[in-house]
Amino acid sequence: MSAALKYTLGRIGLFVAVLAGLWLIDMNVFLKLMLALVFSAALSFFLLRGWRDEMAGEIAESAERRKAEKERLRSALAGENPPNPNPTDPPTDSPR
Repeated sequence: MSAALKYTLGRIGLFVAVLAGLWLIDMNVFLKLMLALVFSAALSFFLLRGWRDEMAGEIAESAERRKAEKERLRSALAGENPPNPNPTDPPTDSPR
């Protein structure tokens, strides 16, 4: 399961749990929803730190891959070096 999905489900689960706890208290429904939102956000800051960090790492890795692929394609289109179909292979223009 991806880190983003785990974190999202964790946030939703915390919101539902806090809302269920507040449902027993006699107050306005809108106020219950707002309090559940605020309390679940505060709890997720502490309880879901690991999943949030894992998700941030995955996003950073993905952005770095996209940036490298974009640079590779730009240089291939400019004619600086031939396109490398497999990015894990070493470049073909390196001296041996």
